[in-house]
Amino acid sequence: MRILLTADSYLPAKNGVVTSLLHLREGLTALGHEVRILTLSDHHHTYYEDGVWHLRSVSLGPMYPGLRFRDTMGKNSLNDLIRWNPDVVHSQSEFSTFSLARRIANTVGAPFIHTYHTLYEDYTSYFFPSRRGGRALAQRFSRYVLSHTDAVIAPTEKIRTLLKTYGVQVPIEVIPTGINVARFSERNPQAVNALKSRYGIEDGDFVMLYLGRLATEKSIDELIHFFPEDENHIKLLIVGDGPEQGTLESLVASRGLQDRVIFAGAQDYEVIPLFYQLGNLFCSASRSETQGLTYVEALASALPVLGRADSCIDGLVQDGVNGWQYTSREEFFSYVKLLAHDAALQVDMSCNARESSIPYTQETFAKRVEALYITQWSRKNMSTNWSA
Repeated sequence: MRILLTADSYLPAKNGVVTSLLHLREGLTALGHEVRILTLSDHHHTYYEDGVWHLRSVSLGPMYPGLRFRDTMGKNSLNDLIRWNPDVVHSQSEFSTFSLARRIANTVGAPFIHTYHTLYEDYTSYFFPSRRGGRALAQRFSRYVLSHTDAVIAPTEKIRTLLKTYGVQVPIEVIPTGINVARFSERNPQAVNALKSRYGIEDGDFVMLYLGRLATEKSIDELIHFFPEDENHIKLLIVGDGPEQGTLESLVASRGLQDRVIFAGAQDYEVIPLFYQLGNLFCSASRSETQGLTYVEALASALPVLGRADSCIDGLVQDGVNGWQYTSREEFFSYVKLLAHDAALQVDMSCNARESSIPYTQETFAKRVEALYITQWSRKNMSTNWSA
């Protein structure tokens, strides 16, 4: 099949949508499909490179860091893609590239699939002063956008249930995003030891790891507030950057934790697996995830997970097996101390973590998406032939 994937962000951007897009492209290509991408460039130029059309765009950073908007209709790129005649068009973003994807799908008669990656209810504070009004706006927007698709992919049951409450009528298929599990399971002790030296992590330290965007909706301040002050060998390593970094650094300083809470900044995609290998426990307080790929990456890296209780990780994080879901400071504190002082438990949960990541392989992900493509393509062609 000829498959067109569209998204508003792509490399060198680092976010869950880009990660999912890369894994899907690799998985579908491995299955023998021809995959091309339509996205926005990170500057004011349109260009084509390695099967990817990059449309010129402008930054909307003051509204939301990293957000871009196309400032071209992309006529030449659209004509190229229409002539290519994709069998399926699969959108990953609801804004700039969505309308273009819809136009291409309608023109060539291809099924139009969309993956709902972002829980907009938790992001409206960037644009809308009223949380209640912002939530209502997010619901209406999502319902309107998805009404123009043939089928929707929800990464978790949490999102399918939510979209149903929004009144979304099109078919919704739950397909968790997969990852290259082997990439995170490979060990590199020499490179990891070099990182330990760089960040002042000593042998015997118990490292809590957070990896992701430093933003309000991620609730990283909760990890700092809940951090156990009386355990000198426990450290918190925060990998990533974002608008909340300055606020979080001030919070760490106010608690006198500068020597135990480490900000590593944003890191290149290629070295991310090494940072997981630095940790003993992956921690997240976010409740704004649609799936949370970092949870899966952590498990594939043999890292137990401690996450704020949320339905998006139900079935993924199993209490006492490969991690815990916590609901209070007391639970968070007790789980950290339990694992930090029990070497045998660390070994058991590490093995369980890696085992639990197996269903989330890139291959499984691509095959499930492929099956949806085939179903929708068959329906579209059956409908077209019947009309003819």
